[in-house]
Amino acid sequence: MLANILSRYWWATLLRGALWILFGGLVLAQPGLSLVALAITFGTLTLADGIVSVVTAVGGRKTYENWWLLLLTGITGIVVGLLSLASPGLTALGLLLYIAVWSVATGLLTVAAAIHLRREIEGEGWLALAGVASVLFGILVAVRPGAGALAVLTLIGTYAIVMGVALIALALRARAFVGRVKTAARDVVSAGAR
Repeated sequence: MLANILSRYWWATLLRGALWILFGGLVLAQPGLSLVALAITFGTLTLADGIVSVVTAVGGRKTYENWWLLLLTGITGIVVGLLSLASPGLTALGLLLYIAVWSVATGLLTVAAAIHLRREIEGEGWLALAGVASVLFGILVAVRPGAGALAVLTLIGTYAIVMGVALIALALRARAFVGRVKTAARDVVSAGAR
């Protein structure tokens, strides 16, 4: 069950959210950020996010039949992160294409995971929101790659913060789920001991 993976590794989702907020804040605070710095920062973040996702997926593969959704999300992040880091001098259009493809791919996989999670835990709406925001962001970047650099950076920074907040909210819901399961288990054991 996806709820088992999320509840066991809630801290990994929290870490992913914190990284996204940090990235978004950096982009918004430094509007003059060079393209090379943006490519390196984005590449590092997507690589780290991908690694955390792969580790979480592999750790939960025995308890969740659709663990491959999280695995694909992680692999996508690793590939895009490595591509961004391997070519930091990439043109603005190339970097935007990486960002757009990654956003749409991970957004679709995130929405699919939220649909599966709906049957298992409350609060899956945050995950769906993050997925939809990711898809919309990717489409917007792909359709309007020629928008002004400042507008694109503002969009990237805002998207990253929204994604981070959604992931942190999901992590906190998953952590609360663990607490409810432990309480229910104690109640069952206590009732059986009587």
